[in-house]
Amino acid sequence: MTKEEIATTNVNILKKSNVKPQKPLGKKECQLVTFDLPYLAFYYNQKLMVYKLGTENFEETVEKLKDGLALVLEDFYQLAGKLGKDEEGVFKVEYDDDMDGAEVIVAEAQGIEVANLTDHQEGINKFQDLIPYNKILNLEGLHRPLLAVQLTKLKDGLAMGLAFNHAVLDGTSTWHFMTSWAQLCSGATSISVPPFLERTKARDTRVKLNLSKPSDAPEHAKSETNGDVSANVDPPMRDRVFKFSESAVDQIKSKVNANPPEGSNTPSFSTFQSLSAHVWLAVTRARQLKPEEYTVYTVFADCRKRVDPPMPESYFGNLIQAIFTVTAAGLLLSNPIEFAAGMIQQAIVNHDAKAIDERNKDWESSPKIFEYKDAGVNCVAVGSSPRFKVYDVDFGWGKPEIVRSGLNNRFDGMVYLYPDKNGGRGIDVEISLEANAMERLEKDKEFLMEA
Repeated sequence: MTKEEIATTNVNILKKSNVKPQKPLGKKECQLVTFDLPYLAFYYNQKLMVYKLGTENFEETVEKLKDGLALVLEDFYQLAGKLGKDEEGVFKVEYDDDMDGAEVIVAEAQGIEVANLTDHQEGINKFQDLIPYNKILNLEGLHRPLLAVQLTKLKDGLAMGLAFNHAVLDGTSTWHFMTSWAQLCSGATSISVPPFLERTKARDTRVKLNLSKPSDAPEHAKSETNGDVSANVDPPMRDRVFKFSESAVDQIKSKVNANPPEGSNTPSFSTFQSLSAHVWLAVTRARQLKPEEYTVYTVFADCRKRVDPPMPESYFGNLIQAIFTVTAAGLLLSNPIEFAAGMIQQAIVNHDAKAIDERNKDWESSPKIFEYKDAGVNCVAVGSSPRFKVYDVDFGWGKPEIVRSGLNNRFDGMVYLYPDKNGGRGIDVEISLEANAMERLEKDKEFLMEA
């Protein structure tokens, strides 16, 4: 099947329904906290997971997934609720038994085989119809479900498209939920690790925001106040997955750690720091920036163990913050790679409980709702983590063949890291980049680790 044929393959929606927790839970609510609120003007966070089905019947598989979802939502009931605001204008997640619950969409795309999706390294823009809630802002969770699942029948498998309201949970919580759902579908009578739902234990400042509809979000405000349409047209973008084998990752890490600073007591650079430096340098080369132009490296860091007191890994919500480091392109490219790695390492080390608290206080004193692409000038922004065990999400018919991010929240310089499907230390690097820069990146032998 050619790319053009794939692009025109119809995805037919067969049925829409809602799934609620299996047993009544009554009325529950929890305020959103400072770690959650900045994401209200981001889009729903999307994932695509593709499974091969053998003898399994598609309709029976759908019912099994829905049954498991009803069970797992008893623990993760916040995903079956809606966003709300209290009388003081403070956002919250609220659940009641008469709410609709999560949305489940059943579809078919009989022209697509699993191999069409797994063999395709050009990103997933051709397959956005397999994932629900494209370009839906998290703020719309005031009147939409906070979780939508699309189950699409393929020629020889199942595509599971997922949309999570990012104001309610981060990546760690997303994969905790998915793992728990898979456990129940695979025969477990209860989930192994219940979610820690008391998000106010991490921060309990009540912040009032004057947002009530999507047009209040900055992207819409910006696009409506100015008659100059061309100013808001983004350059053409491409998405691409670059696969770094275990040996390539080890080579990059060895190179970065080959020349430690003399007398330095700093720890060696981690795999994440080493690969981040490798990507930051390559993207900066591909963009052909002037020496004096700034470039920003941004990482959305998990703060569960950084806050004081530390929160459990099972904390359900957003407990991430963006960490930034900036330098001039000429300085970055004229120095050895350990210069970039050192900047990244220092920024991460410095982001301790005190820094987190100061950032929160600054934001609370003057709340700013950012657009998803406000990550810095000429930025490389890293989300997701190769530590997430995304290929262990087995509902009873095997591990996924591929796991990818949807088109929502992508911008020039956005990077998602996933573990290699086959285990080990290999990493898949999913990059969104302006089309001309992407073309140069694809020819960069130093980046690709080609001799």
